[in-house]
Formats: sequence, C-alpha cells, structure tokens
Amino acid sequence: MPTLICGSMAFDTIMVFPDLFKNYILPDQIHNLNVCFVNPELRREYGGCAGNIAYNLKLLGGEPIPMATVGKDFEDYRRRLQQNGIPDQHVVEIPSLYTAQCSITTDQDNNQITAFHPGAMGEAHQNKVADAANISLGIVAPDGRDAMLQHSRDFAVLGIPFIFDPGQNLPLFSKDELLTCIDQTTWCVMNDYESQLMMKITELTLDDIASQVDALIVTRGDEGSRIYAGGKSIDIPAASIEAAVDPTGCGDAFRAGLLYGLNCGWDWETSGRAASLLGAFKVERQGTQNHHFTEDQFQARFEENFGYSLP
Repeated sequence: MPTLICGSMAFDTIMVFPDLFKNYILPDQIHNLNVCFVNPELRREYGGCAGNIAYNLKLLGGEPIPMATVGKDFEDYRRRLQQNGIPDQHVVEIPSLYTAQCSITTDQDNNQITAFHPGAMGEAHQNKVADAANISLGIVAPDGRDAMLQHSRDFAVLGIPFIFDPGQNLPLFSKDELLTCIDQTTWCVMNDYESQLMMKITELTLDDIASQVDALIVTRGDEGSRIYAGGKSIDIPAASIEAAVDPTGCGDAFRAGLLYGLNCGWDWETSGRAASLLGAFKVERQGTQNHHFTEDQFQARFEENFGYSLP
C-alpha cells in the first residue's frame, strides 16, 4: 500500500579538510574570523529526509510517495527518483528558489563546520496531504516548520495513521505545538537526545508520551532502540555491521524499516529489528542513498542477526 513521506529533499555537499581546524582558527581572533579551508576531497550526495526514507523504503519493496518542495536545480535528483521507480508527482518545484542545500566540511579530528540553506523547503506547507490519493500510511519527517504542523493536521483530519518524527526541528516548536502533534499522531519516533529535549519542552515523561500514542520509538545508536507500546517497553538490539563508515542517514533508514513493518502488519519486535538492519546496511556505505541489497540478502542477514526469518 502507498506510504506518503512528507519531508525535505536536499543536496548534501561533503568536503574533507586534510588538517585540523584548530591549526587555522586563532582563539584571540574569533571576533574577527576570516579563514579559508582548501578541501581537495568533495562529494555531492542526494539527501533530505523524504528522499532518504523513500529510497530505503523502495529497497525493501515498499511503495513510497515523497511529498516535498524543491528548487530550480532539482532536475538531476528528479531523474534519479524516476530511475529508482519512486513517484515524483508530489515533489513540487518552486522555480524562484534553490533546493535545500547542506554543506559540511570535516577535519581530521571529525570536527564539522556545517552551513544549511533551506531554500524551497520553506514552502513545503503549500503541499497538502489530501492532494495524494489512496494513501494508507504516512510520516511527517523534518521539513519546513509550517509544513510539519500542516501535514500533521492533514493526516489527523483525514484519519490516516502516521509517524511524527520531529528530528532536528524539534527546538522550533512550542510546548503547545508539540503537545498537539503528539495528540494527532499515531506513532512517534525520536533519537535519545531528541527524547530528552522533547521531555524538557513538553514537561512530559516518556511514559506520558507513550500513553498518548500507539507506540513511541526511541533510537539509541549502537545500543539499538526501545519501543514503548501496549504498556510495555521492547528493547531492540542493534544489527551487527562490517564497519561503520558513515552514520549520516541511518535514522532515515531506520524509519523506512518501521514504515515497511507497519505496512506489512508485523509486530514491533520484528519491525524494530528490520529497521535496525536497514540502518546497518546504510552505515556501511558513504552517503545516504548509496547502499543496495536484494530481498534474499536482507532476509539472510536478518536471520543471521536475529535467529528467525521475516514473515
């Protein structure tokens, strides 16, 4: 069944500085900073939460329908969506703007300097969930602030179950706005840091939040995840990996696994493990959309990690 993925589409420009920032930033001149880092290594990746989730869900055999606003520079990305069999009719171009861009420079100590241009993402509220037909499931992933509030309302009004994933945008919302989103959503997913921030802003405990949704999922990096559902907490182990190459986008891969499990009607134990394994495939490759696997490879690795077969 089709899954509507409301979230950002972005280009990630990733550069590596073959030295240390601290060797070029003078502490007594911070007030007058003017530096240039020459970066011989550069990658341009396709990214954004909606793009990443859609890519991973398609790998699993799902039917993702991304909904996003993009800019006049999106042609290559759109072609890639089409080549991967991902519908693009709800990826709307704003001709006067650029697609969201994230530029990241990393030094040899893994310190990062990041610049983000939201561009067309800021117009994502122009899209309406009702514009997409025959949707049975959805997610509100990080996007323009107004769009996240709009799409949460849309799903609730239409009675379509959805995941609320505030992500890095969580600090943009007020207490009342977050309480409303929790009330509207069917399931809520956050990482461990975001869960702490959510509790601080809303003045709710995780048990309080879990009591208001069908399930609360908290990811915990290499410690796996914890799912609060049906009055109990379920610990999901992390899947084993060959080598951790790049964690960027692992959260989006995990969310795609949850969506696939929900669509298949799996229990939380199985859905959480499938999501964990999808994150493992991602972390072993650079970039957010460069990992691949067949259905047989995913099934075999699932059984190897968790001791039983997927339904």
